[in-house]
Amino acid sequence: MSVETISFARGAPSADILPKEAVRDAAAAALAEDWQKALSYGTGIGHPGLCQWVAERHGDLDAGQVMIANGSLEAGWMLFEHLLEPGDRVVVEQPTYDRTLLMLQRLGVELVPVPLEADGLDVGALEAALAEGPIKLAHIIPNFHNPAGCTLSAEKRVRIVELATEHDFWVFEDDPYRELPFEGEALETMLSMDKADRVIHASSFSKTVSPGVRVGYLAGPGAVISKLAKRANETYISPNMLAEAVVLELCSSGGLDRNIEFVKGALRDRRDALVEALGEQIPEAEFVVPGGGYFLWLDLTAGTDTAALLAEAKGEGVAFVAGPDFMIDGGENSLRLSFASVPPDRIPEGVARIARALERTRAGSPA
Repeated sequence: MSVETISFARGAPSADILPKEAVRDAAAAALAEDWQKALSYGTGIGHPGLCQWVAERHGDLDAGQVMIANGSLEAGWMLFEHLLEPGDRVVVEQPTYDRTLLMLQRLGVELVPVPLEADGLDVGALEAALAEGPIKLAHIIPNFHNPAGCTLSAEKRVRIVELATEHDFWVFEDDPYRELPFEGEALETMLSMDKADRVIHASSFSKTVSPGVRVGYLAGPGAVISKLAKRANETYISPNMLAEAVVLELCSSGGLDRNIEFVKGALRDRRDALVEALGEQIPEAEFVVPGGGYFLWLDLTAGTDTAALLAEAKGEGVAFVAGPDFMIDGGENSLRLSFASVPPDRIPEGVARIARALERTRAGSPA
């Protein structure tokens, strides 16, 4: 009899915490009250009402500094295509989001790896990279990092913005998890610290509503946003206006904030279950306990081959993503676990399966 797979691989919430009733009600309200915008073409900025809401959510932005896109990944790709040329030096955290690496490699830029520490990017290593030559852009995931789970400290945020101003490079603040801290409030954004128009901030409603809505946004200097919105209009006329109308209804009705509170509690329970299970069943594992978000990055003892471990784990009925997928080089003894996708009562069994696979991998048994 086949064993149902427990997957820590996908960076998405399990279906039991998706807000189907709230989205259903918001869709009905949007079609009753905003149906003309929802069912029509828009422009490259997306839904103007949602642009205004995002601007107000950030506190001191103008709506002209915001554009909505079909997810923040698409927005990031448009930004990279607009700003970067082959050979440009681009700082990437190590580890970093695997799709960012793929996009940047496709553009032919020179990737400059900078390691992460428990409190985010190693700023000393960034300064060393700047001493070696001009940097065009630094891609930084500041909150509850995917895949590393760490959060960039307030002091480092200030210093990175100072360096961007001094050395005239762009900071792409890739921040889809900011609304999901498990305790307290998220730290101030680098966008809000930026006085020299060097920071472009990206976020998404995929993590606060659902991945299926495919609604994200960019916020930053108005001149850059205007050029990107023009490019978007020339590419696809407008992003998904119906989805944006539904999201706007959730935002303006308070449904978004209610769902965020629910999701944070559910994710916190899953994080706690995973940390406890790892301590009991894989005590060698080293990791930063994430203060929010979806992910935990696990370092196992030197010599562990997590690609081989993954092959063995599949036979046990458990999945994760091996570390090398998130690295330019290295990561062989690391892996990423997404706790968002596994209900807390299934997490101990999932970790037990990884532990059994690890034991067999080290014993040299065939997969």
